[in-house]
Amino acid sequence: MGYSCNHRTRQLVALAKGGDESAVDQLCRVYAERVRWMVRLRMGKELRRKLDSMDVVQDVLIHALGGITDFTYENEGDFVRWLSRIAENTLRDDRERYHAEKRDIRKEIPLDNGGRRSSGRVSGAGGPVATTTPSVILSRKEDLARLEKAIDALKPEYKEVIVLTKIEGLSYKEIGKRLGKSPDAVRMLVPSAMAELTSVFMRI
Repeated sequence: MGYSCNHRTRQLVALAKGGDESAVDQLCRVYAERVRWMVRLRMGKELRRKLDSMDVVQDVLIHALGGITDFTYENEGDFVRWLSRIAENTLRDDRERYHAEKRDIRKEIPLDNGGRRSSGRVSGAGGPVATTTPSVILSRKEDLARLEKAIDALKPEYKEVIVLTKIEGLSYKEIGKRLGKSPDAVRMLVPSAMAELTSVFMRI
């Protein structure tokens, strides 16, 4: 995303912080699809069977935009990373809830029915966002289910670096801090991860 999108997001965040509901709605439209990719590719097979991904997306957006007055906008990358952290925390909570229920067979119910909070459907959620992913595979939304299978088959390091670079748009330096690697090591890791993803994807 270029300057125009960064400027637009800055304006929408400012309006949303002032209580403008139409700005909140527009942020949902622009970022719902990107958050959906963050969520789906991080969920894993087990959690996908229990959760409706759009419920998680709605929780992330409601949490993020409900607390947007606490967010200080510097650039669009910061906003995406903020959404990513909220998505990770939401999935962690859902994963912990799922495992707690799994330990108690009496509570074994689908999380999207009674085992998770329901905040209602976010107006406008699900709209497309342009240039979410540069890779041909990652940009073909109709292949999401196939991509999920391929991602699940990768070793954790490859999975993480693909999500962080192609979905969340983090820099090599930022990813290096997350993974405990140098930016150069991350730069070398990305092509290997993408090559493995392509290989696995083509076999599915």
